[in-house]
Amino acid sequence: MAERRLRINDMIRVPEVRLIGEDGSQAGVIATEQALEQARTAGLDLVEVSPMARPPVCKILDYGKYKFEQEKRIKESKRKQKLGKLKEVRMQPKIERHDLQFKARQVRQFLEGGNKVKVTIRFRGRELAHTEIGRGVLGRILEILDDFATLERRPQMEGRFMSMFLSPGAAAKAVARAAANATPAPQPTRETNRAKNQNT
Repeated sequence: MAERRLRINDMIRVPEVRLIGEDGSQAGVIATEQALEQARTAGLDLVEVSPMARPPVCKILDYGKYKFEQEKRIKESKRKQKLGKLKEVRMQPKIERHDLQFKARQVRQFLEGGNKVKVTIRFRGRELAHTEIGRGVLGRILEILDDFATLERRPQMEGRFMSMFLSPGAAAKAVARAAANATPAPQPTRETNRAKNQNT
């Protein structure tokens, strides 16, 4: 149900509602005024939680807390949706050490963003006769990432490519949670800037 359709207290105009008490008990169908009176007595709100029902279903609850929990669930849902994205990082079996470190940092950034990562080795010509080299490169990537990555699928050949799939490990998840919960620094107001200018 969209938040814009949510009605509370005196916004509920129907003559009667099916009431759910603050403890979750079913009070049955009663007059809206009676339901409002019960909510006021409890120091809470009467919230229309199912407007399409006949009569509408209302619940006695703390609307501020209810709204906060709804926003929290939406935020968590969006965070989980990000986990479904798949990124890919490609490299060659004969890769220099500094290039390998760069690729590992790239994979780590994707994992910290809550993404799954497909790490792929591309073989050319005679390199196909030495696929163990590519397997070793993927193994070194795992060693560098340590607990930032969880191996979802072991390295497998797909034509001229060898790929493994990684998902965020414990450390990457911790970074992602910290970023999601981070509070942006307050922007300076005109009054703050004016005070700074007076002090200089």
